[in-house]
Amino acid sequence: MPPLTSLILAFAGPSTPAFQEPASPPNVVVLYADDLGYGDLSILNSESKIPTPHLDQLAKEGLTLRDGHSSSGICSPSRYALLTGRYHWRDFHGIVGVYGPSKFEAERLTLPEMLQGKGYATACIGKWHLGWDWGALRRKDVGPRTVDGRPVLGPEAFDWSQPIPDGPLAHGFDHYFGDSVINFPPYTWIEDDRVVEAPDALMDSKTWKPLREGNWECRPGAMVTGWDPYANLSTLTERAVAYVEGRAEQAQPFFLYVPFPSPHAPILPSEEFTAVSKAGAYGDYVAQTDAACGAILAALGSAGLASNTLVIFSSDNGPEHYAYARDKDLEHWSSEPFRGLKRDIYEGGHHVPFLVRWPGRIEPGSETHALVSQVDLMATLASIVGAELPADAAEDSHDLLPLWLGQTEAVRSSHVHNTYANKYAFRQGPWLLVDAKNGYTSKRNPGWEERRGIEPDGDELAELYHLGEDPGQRQDLAAGKPERVAAMRAELQRLRDAGFSAPRLAKRER
Repeated sequence: MPPLTSLILAFAGPSTPAFQEPASPPNVVVLYADDLGYGDLSILNSESKIPTPHLDQLAKEGLTLRDGHSSSGICSPSRYALLTGRYHWRDFHGIVGVYGPSKFEAERLTLPEMLQGKGYATACIGKWHLGWDWGALRRKDVGPRTVDGRPVLGPEAFDWSQPIPDGPLAHGFDHYFGDSVINFPPYTWIEDDRVVEAPDALMDSKTWKPLREGNWECRPGAMVTGWDPYANLSTLTERAVAYVEGRAEQAQPFFLYVPFPSPHAPILPSEEFTAVSKAGAYGDYVAQTDAACGAILAALGSAGLASNTLVIFSSDNGPEHYAYARDKDLEHWSSEPFRGLKRDIYEGGHHVPFLVRWPGRIEPGSETHALVSQVDLMATLASIVGAELPADAAEDSHDLLPLWLGQTEAVRSSHVHNTYANKYAFRQGPWLLVDAKNGYTSKRNPGWEERRGIEPDGDELAELYHLGEDPGQRQDLAAGKPERVAAMRAELQRLRDAGFSAPRLAKRER
């Protein structure tokens, strides 16, 4: 396996072929960043202090969706929505905790299961964060240890020789490699449904190289001796590249889902990426994530697969609260031009980068400001591969293929944003209703608001913004437009009660 630096230097981007009908069906690669802000990519933000040449090149070779959204402002719910075509809030709101169970019901059709049904090989390499049945490995006669006054399950509490049920392999993936969640135990690699090496120690961040930015945020628990979190991203990149290379001579189409652990905290750029950005360690970590994407794209090119591979890049939510200090000290706002961060229902919490490349079908260098969501990928890919979705699947997924091919200017007219229970935002055309006192859940920063000219909260129990005129959500219009607030609230409630929003299901009801 060549080192990551060699893979990165080899990338020059596949040449863009003449616009023509490609072979069918296409391979599908989803590159999914973690806590990456819309304003971090230099092609989306001319003021970005972070070099992102590989993703910039991907945008130039495909379609930039300027109004793209995740389902949630946090990790697990957004991943669930992407892989099911269903708004997460219909089922749950929070993340999967340490050793938490799967978020998928057995009967829930997933995106990889749908593609398996059309003859695809499927693989997930990276951060899963959708749960496993860790209870199947628990030793009944071994209780938790007490660490700093809290109960912690040590390595002795599990039988690591057993397979781990109800993970990626149980929900549509033929192959998995990753560590489940970078800052949760067990700190060891998992291949398919078994740990590669049995944990034999407790996590101790004092044994690791110090951080340059932020906190470890690693939950205590079982760890393999010698575990190096700084090797996480490079190892996953090498595995993803190897998977692509292994598909070169295979006739079977494949779906590769690469949920990166980065630039989620802990912020862990490798030595070779030190100071490559002007946005601190976080900026360097984003640059390394960009390089990882470049290495995978290079592998597609060298394997002769690029011309018949649909590549999708996005992020699960907006950036972590460290972005406030980065804006103040380094003048880089990761959510530019939006207000809000991870967890928030303001735009910065869920308005994310969204790039699509499909040689011969999607016009290179194109862009759209049409409203789209990651929840739409399932219906779109079903349309591409000719899969028929049942009524109890992908209930909120819209087919974006006509938009991608330039055959229509819009598919969606609305979208429901949510992170936690009973606090929703609702998009309808250019209007955004924040159905709460305000859209913050992450830490509020008065200094940032003052620098950005944010008006103080009024007495309204909702906020209303016109994003076409005010993308930064600075001027709340709710007080002057009570009828619009009431109408949007009613439509939001209707969509919540209906159990679906997909056009194909609305047609069936009629």
